[in-house]
Amino acid sequence: MRKAKVSRIERLEHYLVRIIQQPGADKDQSGPVRALLAVLYGFSCIFRFIVAIRYWFYDLGVLRRFPLGCQVISIGNVTAGGTGKTPVTEKFARELTAAGRKVAILSRGYRRKEAPWWQRTFTQVIEPPLVVSDGKHVLLDAATGGDEPYMLASNLPGVCVIVDRNRVKAGRWAIRRFGCDTLILDDGFQYQRLKHSLEVVLVDKTNPFGNGHMLPRGVLREPAEHISRADVIFLTKSDGNTEEVVNEIREYNTKAEIIECRHAPRILKDVWSREELPLEWLKGKTLTTLSGIAVPQGFEDSLRKLGARVIWCERYADHHRYDSSEIIYALNKTADLGAEALITTEKDAVRFPRLETTPVPCYYLRVDIEILKGAENFTAAVGRICNI
Repeated sequence: MRKAKVSRIERLEHYLVRIIQQPGADKDQSGPVRALLAVLYGFSCIFRFIVAIRYWFYDLGVLRRFPLGCQVISIGNVTAGGTGKTPVTEKFARELTAAGRKVAILSRGYRRKEAPWWQRTFTQVIEPPLVVSDGKHVLLDAATGGDEPYMLASNLPGVCVIVDRNRVKAGRWAIRRFGCDTLILDDGFQYQRLKHSLEVVLVDKTNPFGNGHMLPRGVLREPAEHISRADVIFLTKSDGNTEEVVNEIREYNTKAEIIECRHAPRILKDVWSREELPLEWLKGKTLTTLSGIAVPQGFEDSLRKLGARVIWCERYADHHRYDSSEIIYALNKTADLGAEALITTEKDAVRFPRLETTPVPCYYLRVDIEILKGAENFTAAVGRICNI
């Protein structure tokens, strides 16, 4: 079967991400690419100005921050994608639920299926938030609710997951309908309309602030110095050698508690049957991978560290919405290469269409956050939330 065509927009996204994501990746480019980067730099200056004006308006009170009378924990970052917010969000939700809090996760539902922008702009009907989970049942699929909200809902019994662009409205809904007393704002660092009680910011140890430029010339969503607002900083993808990055963070924020962690593989699961395999199964196996995440290299390297021989990697843009032909192509390619299985990520697996038969098995790698340093800071943060 021939490979399905990737859209022009996605090819352009892939190309730009490669250039702007890592420091130094934009060096020694051709004249046309340098001209494109100059144009992107101009847009990034405009974006920086807009961000500064927006925060100024919030500080002056021209734009209002709404308190909801309960604990609101914001989990976010200053860069675009790839820091590992979802596992950290899940860890906070588990710990707070275990401590007796009634938790709701509020998400925008990035790249979910929704009405066209002109209908959302001009319609007079105010739609209620989407309830992906009421804490007892998962009520929506990944396409409708968003892949990350669906994944969180599937993994967190007892936790409500609510999706709406207006997270003030979603928070009020969680409090009124489900009696929630603790709201976790997923990807909330830039969402200022809802007043935050605790600001948790994630920094990727392998690429803390990209090339230092704002979007679209770099990956910064706001200036790196804005992490001064953080109460807790999770340094993700840590290998223990973090002194240089910690010193850089401390230049911007001297008060925040720093927690070093890594994404630890836990188990393999069949994408459709949910059959489980131990990680030891990977050792010595010849495999292929399929992913549509912000930083696929880390996922692929984790399989190699577990002893697998990865011979082919198919990558799509972050949050890519798969169709059957793309999955079938990857599975057939895996079989043709003589590999024993196709491996994907959990976030990708929730976007896979249902297939009745496959030429080779397809598993996703389930990962959790493992705290390497600063566990007492995490415990203290959870304790402060529960005791206020």
